[in-house]
Amino acid sequence: MALLHKATIVPTKLELLAGWLPGRSWGGDEPVERVAAARFDDPAGEVGIETIIIRAGAGPLLHVPLTYRGAPLAGAEDFLIGTTEHSVLGTRWVYDAVGDPVYLAQLAETIRSAGREAAEEVEADGVRVPRDPDLALRGSGAGAAAFGDVTEVAGDDPVVIRSATHELTVARRLGEGLPGATLTGAWDGDGAPAVLAALTTR
Repeated sequence: MALLHKATIVPTKLELLAGWLPGRSWGGDEPVERVAAARFDDPAGEVGIETIIIRAGAGPLLHVPLTYRGAPLAGAEDFLIGTTEHSVLGTRWVYDAVGDPVYLAQLAETIRSAGREAAEEVEADGVRVPRDPDLALRGSGAGAAAFGDVTEVAGDDPVVIRSATHELTVARRLGEGLPGATLTGAWDGDGAPAVLAALTTR
């Protein structure tokens, strides 16, 4: 279960992304529009994990997974997108999730176990209300062992994350297939599910 709070966030996630994307080879400097999003659970309940599909101007659909933390992640300075002030949770450090081991573990597990996105609840004034994500995530199933510790993060589109035994490949610009067991995303108004990431054994 992903617990969200009805809150004010300054700057917003889209504002952060609009300032970050121009520095990416796969990004752009056009206005950013949210298309769909869904969450993964952090078993420890400490890290927010969100998969967002966006579009920058008239460009292609982009896949940007994010993590939200209550303190800086040691050694992840190159993946920091920025900080926001959350009216309930305080300062949040927002990371490009390909550099966050919590996201990578949950991504690999979702693919491996044929999992899906987390159920969501929004809390306001002590009351929790279920909310349906508008992005449906599906792992294909892999039957592989756990991903393990990250040994390397390479490339930018796609990004390849390696452990001693596996590779995770995370797409940025959507539309191409990836080899291996996959995570796909589907949302209203679009056609076939898009491949977001893939898991292979080394």
